[in-house]
Amino acid sequence: MARRTSLREFQESLARRLAEAGSAQPRALLGLQSGNDHWLIALPEAGEIMPVPGLTAVPLAKPWMRGLANVRGTLYSAVDFSAFHGGEQILPAGEARLILVGARLGSNCALLVSRTTGLRGVEDFELEPEAATEPGQPWRGPRMRDTTGRLWTRLLIPALLADRSFLEASAA
Repeated sequence: MARRTSLREFQESLARRLAEAGSAQPRALLGLQSGNDHWLIALPEAGEIMPVPGLTAVPLAKPWMRGLANVRGTLYSAVDFSAFHGGEQILPAGEARLILVGARLGSNCALLVSRTTGLRGVEDFELEPEAATEPGQPWRGPRMRDTTGRLWTRLLIPALLADRSFLEASAA
């Protein structure tokens, strides 16, 4: 008899936790730091996150094209996102991460970032008043502030992967 009560309590507890999990807001954004800037990527666009493997340099490429990464037998072009948007180059060690952003969109592209800062919910941010968008940077989405006042920018991965300046990595 004691076992039935225990089982019943367990089932009720499990049902309650599942109901609470279903009603909670999903953490739909991945926070990351690239140089001194903070960015948010929609979780479905993020892809796999991994420590930076060895990168093979690509000759005659722009400085932000850091090389090729071999990930389980598939080559990914590794782009230093900070250097790409005008910041300092990222040292590919320590907390630095490679985010395989193009895998779901049919592109073997990875972004080298300083670190990831975890999953965030849209409700954690307030939209900044519309500011002038950066010319020639259609991949920059809206800017938002978190509860501590830190400014974040949405990174629009499909727009980044389609941007002509991003696709032209040749230094020639």
